[in-house]
Amino acid sequence: MKASAWPGRRFGIRHRAPTTARDVEDSHIPDAVPVHRPVRAARRTRFVRLGAAVAVVLSGLVGTAVAAGSAQASSQGPCDIYAAGGTPCVAAHSTTRALYAGYGGALYQVRRSSDNATLDIGVLSTGGYANAAAQDSFCAGTGCVITIIYDQSGRGNNLTPAPAGGYVHTPDNPANATAAPITINGNKAYGVFTSPGIGYRDDHTNGPATGDSPEGEYAVVDGTHYNNGCCFDYGNAETTNNDDGNGTMEAVYFGNATYWDTGAGNGPWVMADLENGLFSGSNVNSPNPNDLTINHRFTTAMIEGGSNQWAILGGDAQSGALSTFFNGPRPAGYNPMHKEGAILLGIGGDNSNGAAGTFYEGVMTSGYPSASTEAAVQANIVAAGYGAGSSGGSSTGSLHADGASKCLDDPNGTTTLGTQQQIYGCNGQANQAWTHTASNQLTVTNSGTTLCLDANGQGTSPGTKVIVWSCNGQVNQQWTFNSNGTITGAQSGLCLDVTGASTANGALVELWTCNGGTNQQWNLG
Repeated sequence: MKASAWPGRRFGIRHRAPTTARDVEDSHIPDAVPVHRPVRAARRTRFVRLGAAVAVVLSGLVGTAVAAGSAQASSQGPCDIYAAGGTPCVAAHSTTRALYAGYGGALYQVRRSSDNATLDIGVLSTGGYANAAAQDSFCAGTGCVITIIYDQSGRGNNLTPAPAGGYVHTPDNPANATAAPITINGNKAYGVFTSPGIGYRDDHTNGPATGDSPEGEYAVVDGTHYNNGCCFDYGNAETTNNDDGNGTMEAVYFGNATYWDTGAGNGPWVMADLENGLFSGSNVNSPNPNDLTINHRFTTAMIEGGSNQWAILGGDAQSGALSTFFNGPRPAGYNPMHKEGAILLGIGGDNSNGAAGTFYEGVMTSGYPSASTEAAVQANIVAAGYGAGSSGGSSTGSLHADGASKCLDDPNGTTTLGTQQQIYGCNGQANQAWTHTASNQLTVTNSGTTLCLDANGQGTSPGTKVIVWSCNGQVNQQWTFNSNGTITGAQSGLCLDVTGASTANGALVELWTCNGGTNQQWNLG
């Protein structure tokens, strides 16, 4: 989607050189202007797609579940199911598991910061789960980023950090390889944790739909990690990295952007990015009350698109069936479609990269999948056994403020809620021992009390105080360690910043627009 088509909104990041140590208020992007729209009449009743007849189909398609922690593969993967349904995968991406029962190759590649060496991360067994232990060993004592997400379809549609585009004129960053630890069937794995400035793309593809040809797409995402930035997409996009007009994209979108279509409640929603708009149905700039808020920890998000026909589906990737949130004609101005066949992840078509989200797996098909095929794929996703990360994904140490040669410090080891954090000379004491947990919190323990680093009041504007607060699992207590040395708030996309670029003991820490300054460089070790 074209970011500039959203008037009055904030994108989370703009790329330009800082003019001062603060790169201050003159670069501030104003808050979004509320848009008031008439409520659209309900199109059709939401329905569940998995019934008794489909259950019969599933019995022949879905492999038997195995014991927790087993590396045993399923008898079929999602792409085997799509092929059996006559709509084969033309792209298949995952950092967590094989998407074909017969796939035994690499899932993704990581690069470590200590020497820029790279390693392909494969599966524990053919058709099985990611070999996270290989990554942990390779990345021990240093940072790693995800440099390639391999296409398992055999068509070579690999995703790499996105190039410059029509909206953001600089290339995107790769994702921190350890920022999204999970388990899948009891095996440790990592997702692709994106925040503003991170995105992937392939403009030279083989097989994705072009023009008005039919296709299907799904992504399994973290339903608790999102923002209203443009655009956390996965799917079909322009090959030019520019906004090429209505219908030149067809990608799954997940988030709570309210600048075009919306769904019921406050979001997040599954919608489609069709370029120059995010759509929840066939009407333009209108809410669809049948497109329900969906925020399962692991969420299945699906889009199907054909000739003047398309659909939105979603469900819990850990249990149950899919629901259909829309099924009907194309919006005005989008029939026929003009798809170009590039593939992107985490960004909009013109490289609008202000979004946040976490991706675990996704595919694109040739042809419009049937309801029974989609139901079988959802059952396969559920059977894969996605689960929250374990403590094995955590690390503890002093959080060094590189520009000041000091450490993040909980003043006097206080346990008083709301205390703003500071930097101070590194001393190895408990009030400077921070743990980056598997759920992306930063915790400190003093006098037996563990508190979380917190964006005060869930603030998302520059100058928000960074405090300690009781750990509550909310997104303002989640932090992303980026490959460029910054730490960004998952909710705001702003950088952890030493106020005024000070190097003095007691200098306070806050959130600020990322500007490349040394006062925004951190290292946990």
